Amino acid sequence: MITVVLFEIQTPGNLGAIARSMKNFGIKNLVLINPECSMDDQEALTRAMHAKDILANAKVKKTDYLKKFDIVVGTTAKTGSDYNISRVPITPKDFAKKTTNSKANIALLIGKEDIGLTNKEISKCDYIVKIPASKDYSTLNISHALAILLYEIFQAKDTQINKKFPPMTKTEKKIIFQKINNILDKMHFSTEDKRETQRKVWKRIIGKAMLTKREAFALLGFLRKLE
Repeated sequence: MITVVLFEIQTPGNLGAIARSMKNFGIKNLVLINPECSMDDQEALTRAMHAKDILANAKVKKTDYLKKFDIVVGTTAKTGSDYNISRVPITPKDFAKKTTNSKANIALLIGKEDIGLTNKEISKCDYIVKIPASKDYSTLNISHALAILLYEIFQAKDTQINKKFPPMTKTEKKIIFQKINNILDKMHFSTEDKRETQRKVWKRIIGKAMLTKREAFALLGFLRKLE
């Protein structure tokens, strides 16, 4: 199940347009983290058109609410070099393949209109998605970006066959990260930066893998042996 999570959204018009895009592609769950505009704003309601029910049912939460999700996927127009592991993205098509028909509880995190997601917010994500666009102007309006992502998910629905394989839950993912951290803490690294780089790499690997529950149990068994 996918929940659209808007981080500190600023513009009522964008909020309404996002609700409309969600309705177009059958996504019902909307969460606003520390919003700077109201769901009752007339501009938001006007732009939502026949998706006013999505605004009416939206939840307003704090940042800690992200912990309830099995997978948190960030969206960004800003990518660093290959050395900036936290900002190494996947494409919308790859994202759709990983998430369609998954039973995992997935948050699709959208950043503020003016600055997007900061490095601190990106660090809370399992991986990020970037929409390819012109180098002359690669930053899309957040409602347009969301529409593209939801279209890819909607289009891919009928091509996926993984319905019968239950996904790794957030609890199993947390235990895996604990095991990896324990192992890294016991290893020798020439600098703490290199140890931290390994933590980031393994977080991205596990996040992108979208493991099934059985795969997670097998990996945990292996990590326990390493411990």
